[in-house]
Amino acid sequence: MKQKTTYRQHSAFTLMELMIVIIILGLLAALVMPNLTGKSEEAKQKLVCIQMKNISQALKMFKADNGRYPTTEEGLEALMKNPSPEDLPNYAKSGYLEDNNLPKDPWGHPFIYLEEDNNPELISLGADGKEGGNKENKDIRLSECK
Repeated sequence: MKQKTTYRQHSAFTLMELMIVIIILGLLAALVMPNLTGKSEEAKQKLVCIQMKNISQALKMFKADNGRYPTTEEGLEALMKNPSPEDLPNYAKSGYLEDNNLPKDPWGHPFIYLEEDNNPELISLGADGKEGGNKENKDIRLSECK
């Protein structure tokens, strides 16, 4: 009996094929990356509004129990610990925030709380943590959130 000998050809990519693939991947990256980089900051700005709305709900519960919002001096800490047990006898025993923990904005800065004429306002100073600014450094106010 005769054995048939078969030869296998080794298939591999040529240098030209590899260069074409690398160029195509580079073009795709050049088109996609600019669209992705701005989305991170945009997502953080939306998250700020969600966090502020959650804090706002806690402030409304505080007001429902106590007849007023915390003063600017009492601050958001009043949502975690009763600032004046004599004046606020209906204060919730567990506080008004989940886990009794005051959230920070996505950039790690504390929220600013102001109360004037029974109108609470929350402010995030943006990425730079300073007043004013543009784009990702822009201050975000609860009253401006949709």
